[in-house]
Amino acid sequence: MIQVQAFDRLGGFRNEWLNAKHHFSFGHYHDPARMGVGGLRVWNDDEIAPGTGFDPHPHREMEIITYVRQGAITHQDSLGNKGRTEAGDVQVMHAGTGIVHAEYNLESEPTRIFQIWIEPGQRGVKPGWGTRSFPKTGAAALTALADGRLGADGAALPLYADAAVFAGSLRKGQTVTQALLPGRVAYLVPATGAVTVNGVVVNTRDGATVSGETELRIVATEDAELVVVDVIG
Repeated sequence: MIQVQAFDRLGGFRNEWLNAKHHFSFGHYHDPARMGVGGLRVWNDDEIAPGTGFDPHPHREMEIITYVRQGAITHQDSLGNKGRTEAGDVQVMHAGTGIVHAEYNLESEPTRIFQIWIEPGQRGVKPGWGTRSFPKTGAAALTALADGRLGADGAALPLYADAAVFAGSLRKGQTVTQALLPGRVAYLVPATGAVTVNGVVVNTRDGATVSGETELRIVATEDAELVVVDVIG
């Protein structure tokens, strides 16, 4: 089964520096039918104005993944970590027993990110943060950016959750397939472009929940950049 949530039906929030769209209930946006997918609790599509950002604030017991779509985000936290993550790359923060962090757009252009929260499979872990640049191979494939599943090969950033975050770029007409094991669900968002997933149309920044399928067959109907989360259902 594939259910598509159109971008223009997402929840939202806007002020002088942040334009946010919420795939699931978050902050002042609450929809009891949109509380997450399996262990995936938050997927925010944020645009952050230059020279602004999220001032220091705390988190606990959550795996927080930031995929940068445009520009760059600069992170700093109470552990002394500081780093800049550019478009196409990813950072992972393990909130664990507690962490305070800030995220700023120090660039001269808007920064656009996907902020993804996944509930941890292990509680009480030591908090931490990491970022990684991923090679752009040009191949029609999905690359694991963060992975906490059993048997993860270590090439991706680790997660304290039975989940994985994939990303990839497809040219118009290219196809990629991704297995979906029993008991798992996937959530797919084209950051740009449009695709079909097992024949169902998913347009730019729409969200597609895939469950009860053994495979995702993704066909690009336009040049597309995709992010996919695979979690326990």
